[in-house]
Amino acid sequence: MSNLRLPPLNAVRAFDAAARLGSYVEAAKALHVTQPAVGRHVKLLEDWLGVQLFERTPRGVVLTPAGRQYHHKISRALQQIADASEALQPIPSERWLRILVVPGLAKRWLTSHIEALRQARPGLKVAIEPNSTFTEVDARTADLGIAYGMPGQYANSRATLMCPRVFPVCTPRYLASIKPVRRLEDLMSLDLIHFDDGEWWNMWFNALGIDSQLSCDVLYVSNDHALAVAESGQGIALANEVLVRDELKAGTLVRAVEAEVALESYQLLTPAGQMSADVQWFSQWLSDALRAEFPQAFAVAERDPL
Repeated sequence: MSNLRLPPLNAVRAFDAAARLGSYVEAAKALHVTQPAVGRHVKLLEDWLGVQLFERTPRGVVLTPAGRQYHHKISRALQQIADASEALQPIPSERWLRILVVPGLAKRWLTSHIEALRQARPGLKVAIEPNSTFTEVDARTADLGIAYGMPGQYANSRATLMCPRVFPVCTPRYLASIKPVRRLEDLMSLDLIHFDDGEWWNMWFNALGIDSQLSCDVLYVSNDHALAVAESGQGIALANEVLVRDELKAGTLVRAVEAEVALESYQLLTPAGQMSADVQWFSQWLSDALRAEFPQAFAVAERDPL
């Protein structure tokens, strides 16, 4: 037993996920890593074994005969390890992770990832509180927060997560009902939807070199609310790829113009003091999941740190 020769176990895990799901993309989602990371792990395992485990196809990956034989045995072994580990663990007490998060990210991204999060961290219960106005996190009410804003705006900001580019969106019907937007200045005469007193639109225009002093007569409580108004066909709202990726793919929203610019960043906030193991784990899970889905937004944040 002392001469037991085992392959890299992370590589075995990646191979098992890809074999079960038939796709490096889906395996990456399940393991909360990037697709290239899964590919590297599988290649490492193939080199270690000296055999090809997958045939690559345009639709995903298919096990070779050697891959099927290997997966049949290692999947049973992995399950035995999981069962043995679970049998030794004491019944855990309830562990809650209380998260404050800006409403747009809560509704349009985080909520759809909760089940994957809980599967990755068994026993962890999650409470999400959408909040558009918090500037710090009090340990008595929350364990961490995900805010959106400028550097120095928030107390105890632990990390900049990403800096997605911002662009105006509206419904196809609304876009068809207006005259073609030939210059960015033409947007100012249209129905611009605000969730503040005009500051975000002014920031967007100014970042593109256009002097703007917009104000508004109607404002909404959050950017998520403003986007819902845009989705009802009442005008144009500012958004980023995190908030409207699915709507753009479905065609329910379109870009009013192609111009885009990075303005603010999503930031991770925690109370003062040491982070718990669950908060540290969630912070890494969140960063990995967002990076896998929105690599361009991370590239902007790393190139131009806020």
